[in-house]
Amino acid sequence: MDYGKVNDIMEKKMLDELNNQINEEIFSSYLYLSMAAYFENSNFPGFATWMEVQAQEEMVHAMKFYGYVIERGGKIDLKAIEKPQSEWESPVHAFKAALEHEKHITSRINYLYKTAREVIDPATEIFLNWFVTEQVEEEANASEIVAKMEMIKDAPSAMYMLDKELGARIPLYTMPVAQ
Repeated sequence: MDYGKVNDIMEKKMLDELNNQINEEIFSSYLYLSMAAYFENSNFPGFATWMEVQAQEEMVHAMKFYGYVIERGGKIDLKAIEKPQSEWESPVHAFKAALEHEKHITSRINYLYKTAREVIDPATEIFLNWFVTEQVEEEANASEIVAKMEMIKDAPSAMYMLDKELGARIPLYTMPVAQ
C-alpha cells in the first residue's frame, strides 16, 4: 500500500489541491457577488446581472470539484472563505479585476492539471479538461468586456448600452417569487 494515497485511487497531494480549488471557486463566486453588489449600488443593473450569473457559474464549478472528490472517495476539507473586495474605482476597474481573477483561476487549473500528471492520475486529467476549456472562455469573455469599456471611455450613453447588453445574460437559476 502506498501511504501517500488517500485511497487506492487518489494521491493525497491531488486531493489537497482539489480541496483548495473548491475554496478558490467558492471565493470566485463570493467575489463576483461582491462585484454585483457594487454595480447595483452604482446604478448599473445590467453589469450586476452579468456578475450575478458569473457568481452562479463559479458555485457550479465548486460543486463540480466537490462531486468529483466525493465520487473518487476523497474527503472534503472545506476552508474559510476570504472576504472579497467590495469597492472599485470604476466599472472598468471592476471588470479588469475580474479578468485578473480569471487569469489566476486559469493558473490554478493549469497547476492542478500538472499535479495530476505528476501523480499519474489520468482520471483527474480528463476531469480537468473541461475546466481548461472553460477558462479559455472565461478569460475571453472578461477580456472582451474590458476592451469594450476601454473603447467607451467616459461616454455615458455607450456605457448605458453596454450595461443593457450585459444585463441580457440569462441566470442559471432564478429564485422563486414569494407568494
